[in-house]
Amino acid sequence: MQDFLVINDRIAIRRDELQFSFSRSPGPGGQNVNKVNSKATLKWRYADSPWLPDDVKQRFGKLFAKRINADGNLILSSSRFREQRRNIDDCLEKLKQLVSAATVVPRVRKRPKKSAAANARRLEEKRRRADRKQSRRPPKFDD
Repeated sequence: MQDFLVINDRIAIRRDELQFSFSRSPGPGGQNVNKVNSKATLKWRYADSPWLPDDVKQRFGKLFAKRINADGNLILSSSRFREQRRNIDDCLEKLKQLVSAATVVPRVRKRPKKSAAANARRLEEKRRRADRKQSRRPPKFDD
């Protein structure tokens, strides 16, 4: 077993930061499901990880706030497979995907400028609409 879970060339997470617990899996599986603790649950305190850059930590906390409990632990679980080892690997793969998603810096959206021609068309249409509504009014009689 490796000492690090490598996310990319810049980020790696130490395996001793990750805590696994095991329980019985839900769903079909016959007797195996009733006697083997194959469901893997991963806990990771991402905010205390020295291997994760601060900007990634902040994005991670915002992106996956629903997966983080009140203690600040990220909780992931897997019961896709019947073997405990494969469920552990599945949890690690999920973690790798989540951290990779948090490393992507979102582009700042630049508000597009309207062209002068588009602004002139908007104002002309506005004038036409005002004239049309003005023509529908009854004439005013001044004393």
